[in-house]
Amino acid sequence: MLEKQGDLPLDAGVAVADSWVHCAGVKVSRFWTLDKMAIQNISAIENMLSQMRAVAQAASAGPVRTPNMVPDSGGFAAELARSLGRVAEMQNSSAAQTRAFQAGDADVSLNNVMIDMQKAGIAFQATVQVRNRLVAAYQEIASMAV
Repeated sequence: MLEKQGDLPLDAGVAVADSWVHCAGVKVSRFWTLDKMAIQNISAIENMLSQMRAVAQAASAGPVRTPNMVPDSGGFAAELARSLGRVAEMQNSSAAQTRAFQAGDADVSLNNVMIDMQKAGIAFQATVQVRNRLVAAYQEIASMAV
């Protein structure tokens, strides 16, 4: 397919031309000679880069506020309380769904019960880990010499 002139390495239909390269009887100079698969790979990479740029631009724009969002207030303690409330709500919802399944409610499937139980369990484990980190940080600060 490709013929080499000079000291050009030709590999699987892809070559960089520092001198003249013959490809299917056509003389090509100082261009990339790419096969169809390489062009598809380049287009996939370009698509991924454009997606990454869009995500980076969205992240740099800051949080999007909807009209019904309550402005942040209270700082860390308020956010911690909201997080604990969400975890408690997940656990209560999971328990209610489990009771409904046990009672034979036709609208509740075992799959949804198991998934919600796992979500609540993971949320609780994450909360425990946050608490452990906070306690460790407090103990470290308390033991510092002033």
